[in-house]
Amino acid sequence: MARTHAGTALVALAVVAIALGACKTRLTTSSGLPSAAVPVPSYTPPPLPPAVALAPSSTPTSFADLAARCDPAVVFVKTLQEARRRVVGEALGTAFVFDPSGLILTNNHVIEHASEIHVTFGQKREMPATVVGRDRPTDVAVLRVEATGLPHVPLGDSDAIRVGDWAIAIGNPFGLSHTVSAGIISAKGRTNQDVRGLDESGYYDFLQTDASINPGNSGGPLLDIGGRVIGINTAIRAQANSIGFAVPINMVKELLPRLLKDGKIRRSAIGVVVSGVQESDVTRLHLPSETGALLRVVVPGGPADRAGLQADDVIVGFGSDAILTPERLRWVASLAGVGKKVPIRVLRDGRAFDITLELQALPEEPGRQEEPE
Repeated sequence: MARTHAGTALVALAVVAIALGACKTRLTTSSGLPSAAVPVPSYTPPPLPPAVALAPSSTPTSFADLAARCDPAVVFVKTLQEARRRVVGEALGTAFVFDPSGLILTNNHVIEHASEIHVTFGQKREMPATVVGRDRPTDVAVLRVEATGLPHVPLGDSDAIRVGDWAIAIGNPFGLSHTVSAGIISAKGRTNQDVRGLDESGYYDFLQTDASINPGNSGGPLLDIGGRVIGINTAIRAQANSIGFAVPINMVKELLPRLLKDGKIRRSAIGVVVSGVQESDVTRLHLPSETGALLRVVVPGGPADRAGLQADDVIVGFGSDAILTPERLRWVASLAGVGKKVPIRVLRDGRAFDITLELQALPEEPGRQEEPE
């Protein structure tokens, strides 16, 4: 009996010893193995990127001074549409004075079909306005009021603006006059492929911003941090939050001399239907990259046809301009001038060559020429 108890005691002591040993091992390493079996890896954190030093002017604490300086140049636009001598519609929008002699910029769709146009400065001063010139394909219109010495905002440089730069919008969303909103430039070079519902025969190279833009902001200025106009607020993305689009002011500045002189833009054309170069086109046509304007259709009898261009040719140069996108080709070709002879750089079957063609007039009605598919 004693032997049995002794044996039992020895077994118990052995179990306790094993348990203590196991505990000791578990305390040695988090994995439950002896520390010698699990080497501790060394870790060196990756180097941090250098800090970006921001100038004090890049981090404003308030836009109040800018708003106070620019807001007087922003006007409330009210238009009336008539049919059979009866008022059948009313539209509201925004515009801004860019020349103190009474010249005002806005969107064409704000004043299109209007029989009367009135602009309001501040809260009280209302004046009739007349249309000096307008261009439906870019949605730009120039108005005039009979006044001088008006407060105005200078036109800036939309090419110099960068994604991430500050952007300030002033306008009359939903009739709430002189509303100021701020954000950044979210993207550049947005086309009608990004803003659905636009006329495909138009010319689009939008600035995208998250500064709040709503119905009624159309025609108002998009400003940089210096209070210079970098765009005309034009469109929004339906059912999206803080996605607005503005016509770049450099595009407007190219049109202004013609609108002020002729009241409209007489465009030229090369007689093609173009699209962007896709990845499959690079292999199929032996191209160096996905840049350029791919000719999908060459209009019979047009300038391109007479010069010997063919479908699947890729235009990469127009005069002194490098052509990276079909939108760029359409824009420079439309403003080059009717009857002008222009050298063009073309890629075909893996080789490059130059030709010269004479531009013809682009039909004024929405046409099928030089539209990206």
